[in-house]
Amino acid sequence: MRRLRALACRLPGLFRKDRHDRELAAEIDSHLQLHIDDNLRAGMTPEQARRDALVKLGGLQPTLEACRERTTVPFVEHLLRDVRFAFRQLRKSPGFTCTAILMLALGMCASVAIFAFVDAALIKPLPYPNPNRLVGVYEQHLPQLARSNLSYLDYIDWKKLNKVFTALEVYNNTGFIVTTREGAQPSHAAFVSAGFFRALGVAPALGRDFYAGEDLPGAPHTVMLSHATWRNRYGGKPDVIGQTVTLDGVPYVVVGVLPREFHFAPVGAAEYWTTVDAASSCSVRRSCHNLFGVARLREGISVQAALADTRLIARQLERQYPGSNRGQGADVAPLTDVIVGDIRPILLVLLGGAGLLLLIACVNVSSLLLVRSESRRREMAVRSALGASRARLIGQFVAEGLVLVAAGSALGLASAAWTMQVLSRLINPDLLARMPFLQGQGLNVRVSAFACAIALLAAVLFAITPTLRLSFAQMREGLAEGSRGSAGNTWRRLGSKLVVVELATAMVLLVGAGLLGQSLYCLMHVYLGFQPDHLATVEVAAPDVTYGKDPQAIALGRRIVSQIASLPGVQSVGTTSLLPVSYNGNTDWIRFVGKPYNGEHNEVNERDVSSGYLRTLGAKPVRGRYFSDADDQTKPRVAVINQALARKYYPDEDPLGKQFGDDGLSPKSMRTIVGVVEDIREGSLDAEIWPAEYLPANQNPNTYFSLVVRTSQSPQSILPAVAAAIRQIDPGVVALGGTAMQERIADSQSAYLHRSAAWLVSGFAALALLLGVVGLYGVIAYSVGQRTREIGVRMALGAEPRAVYGLILKEAGWLTAAGIFAGIVGSLAVTTLMRKLLFGIESWDLPTLVAVAAVLAVAALLASYFPARRAASVNPVDALRAE
Repeated sequence: MRRLRALACRLPGLFRKDRHDRELAAEIDSHLQLHIDDNLRAGMTPEQARRDALVKLGGLQPTLEACRERTTVPFVEHLLRDVRFAFRQLRKSPGFTCTAILMLALGMCASVAIFAFVDAALIKPLPYPNPNRLVGVYEQHLPQLARSNLSYLDYIDWKKLNKVFTALEVYNNTGFIVTTREGAQPSHAAFVSAGFFRALGVAPALGRDFYAGEDLPGAPHTVMLSHATWRNRYGGKPDVIGQTVTLDGVPYVVVGVLPREFHFAPVGAAEYWTTVDAASSCSVRRSCHNLFGVARLREGISVQAALADTRLIARQLERQYPGSNRGQGADVAPLTDVIVGDIRPILLVLLGGAGLLLLIACVNVSSLLLVRSESRRREMAVRSALGASRARLIGQFVAEGLVLVAAGSALGLASAAWTMQVLSRLINPDLLARMPFLQGQGLNVRVSAFACAIALLAAVLFAITPTLRLSFAQMREGLAEGSRGSAGNTWRRLGSKLVVVELATAMVLLVGAGLLGQSLYCLMHVYLGFQPDHLATVEVAAPDVTYGKDPQAIALGRRIVSQIASLPGVQSVGTTSLLPVSYNGNTDWIRFVGKPYNGEHNEVNERDVSSGYLRTLGAKPVRGRYFSDADDQTKPRVAVINQALARKYYPDEDPLGKQFGDDGLSPKSMRTIVGVVEDIREGSLDAEIWPAEYLPANQNPNTYFSLVVRTSQSPQSILPAVAAAIRQIDPGVVALGGTAMQERIADSQSAYLHRSAAWLVSGFAALALLLGVVGLYGVIAYSVGQRTREIGVRMALGAEPRAVYGLILKEAGWLTAAGIFAGIVGSLAVTTLMRKLLFGIESWDLPTLVAVAAVLAVAALLASYFPARRAASVNPVDALRAE
């Protein structure tokens, strides 16, 4: 017989299974018939002959199974069989299947999409060789200016004296007027030191890099093009190298084209890259700060060691130049932190919110699987009684979990890819230019690995959940219970715990969404100090070669203001060197006449404005007067200050008539305060208000300024006429960035980041609330179904419907109360971590906690009411008969 079995198991069986089974059965049958024939010849009856042959063979089906296991991989064979059976079972329950797949896909979509942005910003290495050795280098002036600009002369000393960098270079962004055949065009640009690209490890795709010394006085004017500029402006022609480009009226020779994939986020989408002008008026003054540093650390040098070395140099320069460097420190930070900036905490909050939503989705699916497994206890008991091992029974649950996870993951990944594209398109283009690492999101290796990890954990969870209560003792109970298939208290105990987790998680998300929503409201309604409605803004740039001298610049400013003011619908016009709600910067160091001075830096925002600017903004005067056109260079210098400056430096006296100047009180710098205005929010919406001075543009002219136009009509409708009027004055003067002030504020970085966080977390919270309420409804409805007999007995004994309502709602109330309490504890912990994202509100805001608890309680009450009403309408006779 061993030979018989061996002969019967010759054919491979993992593939072409049906054909193999037929051939195997025929083979076994032929050998069985041969043995029967031998028995017949030995004198046995046909019945005895067949019975003896089957006994020696071991039975047809066991032999067939044994042969199949030898010719296949049993684990794979069982898994494939279980998967096929799982498909059949899930197809019989389309409601359960679709609900479970959609919940898992929802959680997977949110978490994978947000993780893709986290990966791009926080995990993906910078696109430079050895990016972990790159750091940002800054000077430090005030506590609120921990990372401030370097001066050119300080940079030269730091470059010479440091012992921790293999390279120290500088950069900043700027703008040029490009002279083309079509006329003057604005362009975004950057200026860098000659070794900047070598420090980053970036080589040109075409041409050459800047030579060493090409950033020194007297060096020829050279420029490198971004790859996009080379392609868009110059048709991607190789012969662009050596051509001349006119920038601000000055000819520059094109020496190189940067690689397609190169970007440097701090300067945005720069088109032209030129070298630092070491001979400019700012570069020759140690007190003029207009550069940012980037350095590459020596091997073995940590960021902390580099920080200590630069601070030592800063103290040395402070002793050497006490006037310009007093109290001036240093700061060094990894370049990744510099580039990511304020987006890190917001991305982590969003990832946490998506993770909590995924948790709720998985808990809900686990709850559905528990209910489903309880309804199949009799089936499992019968299979166990017929000889199925515990491993085979668990394998069936594993197969169902794998099928659900595979379908949910496929749908979730497809949705995540679409969501990434949608979220990327929603980012403001100007903001995206400063965060180029967020472009081109997709399912790369890290994101795919993250998705696989989620799928694997979900598969393990969904496989384990139905087997938590699976034991042979329970199998026997399930068999004994017959058709009732009652789950006893299993589901009520375990399911209630899962619901508490869901409600607590939903509470955390709702509180986070509530705080972020209130924070956004406070941010968007913060007092600006001016009236942003019906206000249009346009940036104006004039070439220095034509308007570089003060008389020409002053004349141009007056002519533009006069021309714009004559347009229909224009009520007033003003100019400023920097628009409000931009940033705290462009500062001035001042010293006050008659006040003690010990060399400290009194740093204030400086804004050069026209006589009509403050009126056009709608800024409210507190004391004194505004400027007039008569405040020009022939008159004594004057200034208007804000209340913050008055409070800080003139706390107990009237500032009108007081004078201040530079740190040496040089005669040319002396100014007399002629007015005080309410604080205008010059910095971002969530930044503190700094002391500020407003100086007459007629005394401090500039070739780059911004127009503010108050109009009686829509601000957007006036912009084309404003641009046309400027071109009519001089085609070489360009107008750019035309937008309404309210739109500009709404699209500012602080507003966008707060708004994105609030909307996304609110979306997560709404879905979490829905899933939590659905989970609670499922628990209560299942509990009512399991207690039908009990409720029938109660009502048969005279219980009123309101008593039944109370019985069911009491159970739901305890679950809701436990979830809310756990959620409040979790919320206090989580919101403490996100307090830096909040504006104008505390992380422990009591009204928010109470409001969210009330919303969750009402939603839970509504979810519990319907099962309670069904329970109260139970007919006692029908309930007892059904049992």
